[in-house]
Amino acid sequence: MGGSEAQVEFVSEAPEPRLLAVDWIHGSPSAKHNTDPDIQVHAYDEHTFILRQNMAVNYEAPFLFLIFGNSRAVLIDTGATGSAQFLPLRQVVDDLVGRWLAQHPRDDYALLVLHTHGHGDHIAADAQFTDRPRTTVVRADRNGAWGYFGFADDPDRVARVDLGGRELECLATPGHHEAAITYYDPHTGFLLTGDTVYPGRLYVEDWHAFGRTVDRLIAFTDTRPVTHVLGCHIEMTNEPGVDYPVRTTYQPDEPPLQMTVSQLRSIREAMDEIGGRPGRHVFPGFIICNGDG
Repeated sequence: MGGSEAQVEFVSEAPEPRLLAVDWIHGSPSAKHNTDPDIQVHAYDEHTFILRQNMAVNYEAPFLFLIFGNSRAVLIDTGATGSAQFLPLRQVVDDLVGRWLAQHPRDDYALLVLHTHGHGDHIAADAQFTDRPRTTVVRADRNGAWGYFGFADDPDRVARVDLGGRELECLATPGHHEAAITYYDPHTGFLLTGDTVYPGRLYVEDWHAFGRTVDRLIAFTDTRPVTHVLGCHIEMTNEPGVDYPVRTTYQPDEPPLQMTVSQLRSIREAMDEIGGRPGRHVFPGFIICNGDG
């Protein structure tokens, strides 16, 4: 990247807590009448985009994140549908990158594809990016992801991904999935928690690891300004403790995607109350499913 290219100055301390009052696409009572885009794009700011997959394409309707730095952008997760015909994720990402570069011209701009974890609804469209020029796709399995971040040797380290003037902090956060990773962006104050924390059913694969992860996230947020805790799904309704059934494709009464640091503490308190008992444990803003629950 040449020195003549204008550099964006990204906020690294005390990020502005912007309002995140978004009317997310939430499906349709009839697929025949669905007019929502395959992928909804919300610009949180001119360098940060939140994407949601249409429930008519896949009921999981995961959220993805596209974050721009001066030398490269990162796409976190690739959704639940592999086919570009049904989910044109690369087309959407290429358009956003093109628009960003039109405003911030530079040569040899790269794209990094990372993941919150390796479940199928977060990695399905990886293949759309494998032949994209100047693009690195990091595998989401334990060897690929943890090897890339150095967690295989030191799972307690805080890894960093430099996007060029914008550096993400990355933590190994297993419990829901053995290779789960949480990302913190100092520019926005986003804590991107994948399926570890979100307004829905928190499926716990490893109770001990999950508890350690929640404790670590609480300790981490004690020393960083967090504006929004953002997971990858919405599964709850606006009625406390009531979720939408699995495979629901129409969720007209969703709560916001964003959660708070205080809700991280609520999850810890809920775990203490559960005490490791298997099953489905219902709380106002989330449901903890331990084991087969």
